Amino acid sequence: MPRRPIIAIDGPAGAGKSTAARNLAAKLGLIYLDTGATFRAVALKALREGVPLDDEAALLGMAERCDIAFAGERFERIVLDGEDVSRAIREPPVALASSKVAVHPRVRAHLVRLWRKIGASGGVILEGRDIGTEVFPDADLKFFLDAGQEERASRRFREQGDAGLSLEGVTKELSVRDETDRNRAHSPLRRAEDAILVDTTRLTPRETLDILLKEARLRLSQAGLT
Repeated sequence: MPRRPIIAIDGPAGAGKSTAARNLAAKLGLIYLDTGATFRAVALKALREGVPLDDEAALLGMAERCDIAFAGERFERIVLDGEDVSRAIREPPVALASSKVAVHPRVRAHLVRLWRKIGASGGVILEGRDIGTEVFPDADLKFFLDAGQEERASRRFREQGDAGLSLEGVTKELSVRDETDRNRAHSPLRRAEDAILVDTTRLTPRETLDILLKEARLRLSQAGLT
């Protein structure tokens, strides 16, 4: 029986990573692991408990005490201390706070150990900012999804629905997040040299999936991993 592959999908917010990773995992019969959800879980707990987002030591201590787990047939839900917070972590304030949490090296290192533990045996698709560059640099297949900022902002605005933010507000928030993710000292957002670049600006989710699925089947077959 062939070894189960590890697939990394990286890219900025709004590029369509989560949808693509979830759909690709379903097509290939793999587990989908949303690494960004773990940062959001830590951010949610910090907001609830009033832990300063710039206090790395306090955030790390809190993260080490909490229990973060994935649930569901394809790990599509995230559980924080026994509570399903899959919806709560998608609220705009949590999304913004998660980017601030992610800049702390020791907090990231703590969560990276969780991701590696889950993904080490293969059969997973991990989606985030630095999966192919830092977390699993030897992943069997890497994708980097990107899109124009205007399109990414429009997608986030549509996703948030009645969250109360204007398109202009979402665009500014996205710009701040991009700046933070790309310029943080540790594990910044960047494309791995061997990652396949997919510009999703003018692609539907289905078209994006078709491209990823074609590449995945071809390359995994060539590597004897299907």
